[in-house]
Amino acid sequence: MDPLDLRDIVRSGLLSFPVTPFDGQDAFNPHAFSAHLEWLAPHPVAGLIVAGGTGELFSLTPAEVVAVVRTAKAAQKGKPVIAGCGYGTRLACEMAEGIEAAGGDGILLLPHYLIGAPQDGIANHIRAVCAATKMGVIVYNRGQSVVSAETLARLADDCPNLIGFKDGTGDIDTVRRITIQNGDRLAYIGGMPTHELFAQAFRGAGVDTYSSAVFNFVPETALRFHAAFSAGDDATCARMLTEFYYPFARIRDRKTGYAVSAIKAGVALRGFDTGPVRPPLTDLTEEERAMMAELIDGRA
Repeated sequence: MDPLDLRDIVRSGLLSFPVTPFDGQDAFNPHAFSAHLEWLAPHPVAGLIVAGGTGELFSLTPAEVVAVVRTAKAAQKGKPVIAGCGYGTRLACEMAEGIEAAGGDGILLLPHYLIGAPQDGIANHIRAVCAATKMGVIVYNRGQSVVSAETLARLADDCPNLIGFKDGTGDIDTVRRITIQNGDRLAYIGGMPTHELFAQAFRGAGVDTYSSAVFNFVPETALRFHAAFSAGDDATCARMLTEFYYPFARIRDRKTGYAVSAIKAGVALRGFDTGPVRPPLTDLTEEERAMMAELIDGRA
């Protein structure tokens, strides 16, 4: 897909952020992944971001990421598939090449590994990954990899396939500087954990779409919230935050890493074989799974 076409599609609606299922031997389970994506397929989204944060990129091998992309392309034909990509520069470039060869339409560039870096070093990393692929690249501000508005503007000038920016820091000041300085040349995606909790604040900073993790297990709820958000129906958003999203966040916040684990538990509670999360994450307790089941049954 042409990167500029991908940019425009990404802007057009909600983005799915699917989990990655594992089998009893802790291997990627393509059959379970396909079944889940086929269940989600009738619900309209702008595209999928697979093997991302919710998809446990940090626990996947590069070969598994390629397998995830191939499975997603087969399960949801016609939908753009963007894949998580990251780690050190050479590995990230190799991952991007593998994703492209597998039919991926773009990459979400997650933080480089471990060490902090200055703006020119982060820029060199992003520039190298953009040069390694013809796909559209979306930069994800998160953790130790945070680009400034000025750095991102220079990169957008240098890299024609840099088409998007996603924020997971919650730094509204930086986000607003980025959206003002870069204007329409980039797509802007909200990427906070359970981003619905932040969507209205980010809209004020110029971010009008986001990826939804809860779409994994309550797609109707996620789309209803997105429709209210897009229409500026703040009363409906407030009601849904109170009735569903804040109670979910109380479960999610019980332990570090539950932003992923709780989503995977929700998918399992809808009847799909997800397997456990991989270490260093941990699964919900039985008590917490019961809390999730009650929330799903009474969802807004």
